[in-house]
Amino acid sequence: MKTRFRFEKLEVWQEARKSSGSIRRLTQKFTSHEMSGMTSQLRRAAVSIPSSIAEGSGRNSDRDFAHFLEQAHGSLMEVVSFLHLAMDESHLTQAQLDPLLNELEMPAKRITALNRSLAVKTSKIPFMRRNGNTLDPRPPTPD
Repeated sequence: MKTRFRFEKLEVWQEARKSSGSIRRLTQKFTSHEMSGMTSQLRRAAVSIPSSIAEGSGRNSDRDFAHFLEQAHGSLMEVVSFLHLAMDESHLTQAQLDPLLNELEMPAKRITALNRSLAVKTSKIPFMRRNGNTLDPRPPTPD
């Protein structure tokens, strides 16, 4: 694939994009009643993951990029929660849920690793930051 933009080269974006497609295909099988509720929210959250990564990669500072990675991480956690809720409401089975959770696990780890690698001293969520030779949790910054 020819890449034109910086984010297209990021494996985390590629994985998040793939996961977004998996979520869309899964939700096409949900009942018509659920199409306007949970399905819409689940799809929006899934699309938000690669979109936030892409938007953040286009920013001019690590601090801005970290902010958008945090948004992507939050959206990923939202997707995981919605998937569990969908299973609770019998919209999918454990056998359908497990592969999706496995697919989402790697982008979650990569988002965290990429965020940790940025030269940002504070974070709004408790990503571990490198401090000398150790990893120390940073307290959230007040808004």
